[in-house]
Amino acid sequence: MEYRDRDGNAIHANDGQDRFLERLYGSTLGRMALKPLISPAISQAGGWLLDHPISRAAIAPFVKNNHIDLKDYEEQEYASYNAFFHRQIKGDKRPVNQEKDIFISPCDSKLSAYPITENGKFLVKHTPYTMESLLQNRKLAERFYGGQIMIFRLTVDDYHHYCYVDDGAKSGNIHIPGVFHTVNPIANDVYPIYKENTREYSLLKSEHFGTILMMEVGALMVGKITNLHGKTRVQKGQEKGYFEFGGSTVILCVQKDQLELDEDIRMNTADGVETIVKMGEQIGKLSKKTGKNN
Repeated sequence: MEYRDRDGNAIHANDGQDRFLERLYGSTLGRMALKPLISPAISQAGGWLLDHPISRAAIAPFVKNNHIDLKDYEEQEYASYNAFFHRQIKGDKRPVNQEKDIFISPCDSKLSAYPITENGKFLVKHTPYTMESLLQNRKLAERFYGGQIMIFRLTVDDYHHYCYVDDGAKSGNIHIPGVFHTVNPIANDVYPIYKENTREYSLLKSEHFGTILMMEVGALMVGKITNLHGKTRVQKGQEKGYFEFGGSTVILCVQKDQLELDEDIRMNTADGVETIVKMGEQIGKLSKKTGKNN
């Protein structure tokens, strides 16, 4: 799999993992074996194991294989692999662009972005979705017709905390139960993972970008999405929550005429390639159009 960084350089991902997932999702036998793996019970069991002190043995090999510089993180002794996995990064390593008209990435991830049609439909790669199926709420879905959806896919080597992208008033959290497919695009070619996976969402009535839908999607071996706040006032760059072990996804939806995404992200998505982004950096700016849909 290929990504591009913000300078346009191609980055190649783990082909071995992709080949394994292609066999798992691309064959009848593989899909039969997949059924128990994506169940909530398996993710809960995996979470229990990774919370156990014995799991600390996996930390050093993971750090080495993924070239993680622990100097970037707050020093601590990790009681388990999960404690290591949601470790805190030092504040100066993820500076937040605080300019009011700048839209930031909520997390470290591989980003793709798609238009939402006036009928509420959008395509992720070649898989069709609707806002209503994503949210299971038709009235709310209609508020984002004609807007944009951004999919921030976190892989295991990413920093698994996420933040608010603007100041504003946050709603309560809505939980939608489901299964736990991998969020690798290979799975999306076979299953509509973003409407099948366990997910949680809330709304941010932001000060500069209208009403923003914020959703977190669990994935294979991710049994826990931890959001830190209910209904409250929040600030741009403030931590919103974190995932425990595994690849995961943050989804943001903005309303029509609110956001102009950076050109490299638009071009990369059109080419079928994800863009590597970091939490707090610019990914777009306030639209020059004056639509006010919130």
